[in-house]
Amino acid sequence: MIGRAASTKESAVSKPPLPPEAQELLRKPNPCVMATLRSDGAPVSTPTWYLWEDGRALINFDEGRVRLKHVRRDPRVTLTVLAGDDWYTHVTLLGRVTEIYDDEDLADIDRLSRHYTGNPYPDRERTRVSGRLEVERWHGWGAMKDSDQSG
Repeated sequence: MIGRAASTKESAVSKPPLPPEAQELLRKPNPCVMATLRSDGAPVSTPTWYLWEDGRALINFDEGRVRLKHVRRDPRVTLTVLAGDDWYTHVTLLGRVTEIYDDEDLADIDRLSRHYTGNPYPDRERTRVSGRLEVERWHGWGAMKDSDQSG
């Protein structure tokens, strides 16, 4: 068993902390999709970069993009991280963006860019905003499947 299943019947997903195997996957620059909620409640997903640090995910937004507006209105999000060599294996983090702050001097987006590309972020003209995702639940599949999870 990789994790602990949530005790409620409505939610067959595990609660933090994530097991070492899942954290190892999350520390790599793997493909990731973030889902936010529009004002009408419809989910919207988009590829994104993230950094896994101290049990939370650092994410970054272009100030002019609509997903920042979504998160400011409703902080509930999911991140689905796919193992780069086996997309059947993935971890989905369900939680809330509990901290939103200006990315002064583009320090966070540079860290994210270096993690994924090895270089600083090239667009220095636009304002960036960072957020921290607090994980409330998680779901793994493939090699990350929690044996207590349904399906």
